[in-house]
Amino acid sequence: MESVDLMWGREVYDSARQPPPLADEFLSLLRYRDLVAQWIARSVKTRYKRSLLGVAWTMVNPLLTMAVLTVVFSRLFRTPVRDYPLYVLSGLLLWNFVAQSTTAAMGELVWSGGLLGRAFVPKAVFAVSAVGTGLVNLILALIPYAVISLLLGVEITSAWLLLPLPILIAAAFALGLGLLVSTAAVYFADVMPTYDVLLMAWLYLTPVIYSMELLPPGVRTLLQINPMVHLIGAFRSVIYEGQPPEGGTLLMAGFTALGMLALGWWTFTRKARDFAYRL
Repeated sequence: MESVDLMWGREVYDSARQPPPLADEFLSLLRYRDLVAQWIARSVKTRYKRSLLGVAWTMVNPLLTMAVLTVVFSRLFRTPVRDYPLYVLSGLLLWNFVAQSTTAAMGELVWSGGLLGRAFVPKAVFAVSAVGTGLVNLILALIPYAVISLLLGVEITSAWLLLPLPILIAAAFALGLGLLVSTAAVYFADVMPTYDVLLMAWLYLTPVIYSMELLPPGVRTLLQINPMVHLIGAFRSVIYEGQPPEGGTLLMAGFTALGMLALGWWTFTRKARDFAYRL
């Protein structure tokens, strides 16, 4: 027990009465919520500061990727998917959000190691800010998607009002995964380059550029263990199919996201107090 004498009384600090790490990190984030907002604003400005297109690159990047994939798969390989450009773009938007948010969460924590030794900062602020920045980018990228939908004569239905739900589920998953890989990156320097390779493999195991219906039944069943299948499925139902997500898809996406968030938060907060000594 440590005690501190004050002019108008006596304040006693008992380390045994501190909240558990799970709650302590969450309470710290609430106290430093202004810092989270500032960090998100800084990340958005920094990312596009020297770009000729600025924030517009958030919208142009997936559009260029969509154009290339459309030429290759729709024109050369004759993929029989309805409105294939929208199909690809809807998958890319959510995939890029998860991939970029988790990668940024890992990089922000590792690169900011010097700050942790000089001042108190909630360690989870880096992952939360990365996901927040990713949400800004995702919302901006929905603008060209809506424009392309109208140009192709695809109706934007009232199902779009449900869009916040699959986005929030994906954000919970991205935050949990970001916390998990960030913890690993603090202890193992090879995690960051390895994760980039795993993301590439993971992309091809996810129906972003192809349809699940084109796969053999056995492969489709096996891919159900891929959490991104359910996350993209729920997101795609709203903006591509124009209808609410199926109950099973939404349930699996939510269950997966909450499980990943719980695992990532538990792992991260158990090790967070050692980060300043490891980085």
